Amino acid sequence: MADQKYSFVLGSPPEDWKQWLAWLQLGLHGRSQWRLPLVLTGLLWARQRRTVSSWLRAARLQAKYTDYYYFNGSVGRKTNQTAARLLSLLLRLLPLPERIILALDDSPTARYGPKVEGAGLHHNPTSGPDDHKFIYGHIWVVLALVLRHPLWHAIGLPLLSRLYVKAKDVPPLAMRYGWQFQTKLELGVNLVQWAEKLLAPLQKPIWLVMDGAYAYRPLLKPILAMGVTVVSRLRKDAGLRTLPPPRRPGQRGATRKYGLHKISLAKRAAHRQGWKTIEAVLYGGQRVTKTYKTFLATWPVVGGVIRVVLVREPQGKWDAFFCTDPTTTVRQILECYSDRSAIEQVFHDIKEIWDAGQQQVRNLWRNIGCFHLNLWMHTLVELWAWHRPAKEICNRSDSPWDDPARRPSHADRRKALQQAFLQNGFSRALAKHKIPKQIKILLNYLAQMAG
Repeated sequence: MADQKYSFVLGSPPEDWKQWLAWLQLGLHGRSQWRLPLVLTGLLWARQRRTVSSWLRAARLQAKYTDYYYFNGSVGRKTNQTAARLLSLLLRLLPLPERIILALDDSPTARYGPKVEGAGLHHNPTSGPDDHKFIYGHIWVVLALVLRHPLWHAIGLPLLSRLYVKAKDVPPLAMRYGWQFQTKLELGVNLVQWAEKLLAPLQKPIWLVMDGAYAYRPLLKPILAMGVTVVSRLRKDAGLRTLPPPRRPGQRGATRKYGLHKISLAKRAAHRQGWKTIEAVLYGGQRVTKTYKTFLATWPVVGGVIRVVLVREPQGKWDAFFCTDPTTTVRQILECYSDRSAIEQVFHDIKEIWDAGQQQVRNLWRNIGCFHLNLWMHTLVELWAWHRPAKEICNRSDSPWDDPARRPSHADRRKALQQAFLQNGFSRALAKHKIPKQIKILLNYLAQMAG
């Protein structure tokens, strides 16, 4: 454990950062938990292609690199416990709204090579200019806590993920690890069940926002049984029905769950009457006016009544949304669904800024561990920056052409944390040694150039 008492060459972590990592590491095995702060520090300072080897070089851990490769695998086996500690940390330190909003979605990370465990050929949701319909790699189903920042609107805080492996790719993993096939919907249910148990003591309503690809009975039925409210996009050909007619006095038999008539969303959207307008704070914190229709309907997929919202877009287009709580207002539904963009931003950041999926490991549990380290690093950086003023996180005074009111990016927040590391290290050095003023100016300049 000599590595544990090293002096990091690139500064000293802030005090709150050290406390958070000391709390998180307790979710890991006692013999290796002390490695977590070192690995995350290397992850913060890694340069260029962020492979595991670059993490270790940044943290000066090359001498015992094999131990840290095995450590990533142990992290992969303890994701539930560590993520639970991360969630409790967020609930303790961040202001919580009246209802807890969780976002669920999946995203691929490209990998290459036949020996990468858990990888397979999947549909590519973002094909881009090359128009590649498929991607070879891993698919991650991710659950994130979504909170609205008073200045920067909705921010996604990823907590936990599950690796989706296609049925035809499971047999080798089943023989070696006892891996069992689960659909994306089953993985989503597993994630929400995990979060619901941890959030239940708060006694706050839990809302789950997700893409329409997850709005199917195998996921909705168990989630609604937990008392979770679901907001999602509705298929334009959804088999909706009217509300059941009121029971007549003395009528015998069971109460009807569904109405007698089918509802055509296309016909309702094409009808010119019934449209209203409403103001809502949507994507990017912008207050916009939306034209909508709303009504109650019954839907066999959820087994009861839902509130449907049709939103008219330019050029005659329209979108349909639903909420499983029929008492919900239109504004609440639209604002909640717009918060789903926070998890899409998370996927962008962990791939573009942290290079998730590029760690160059083959073992199944090491892949899972490395992906979660990227997720948790994203959340910890957002937590560290949450209560800090915008000028401390991103100073654009040297860029007069830029918009000073623009929301700081996740890269800006990471850079601010790196600068805090350096400033702490410089402050300790200045307290012990008398350093000329010109050297101090140079050190401050180097701190500003961090990242």
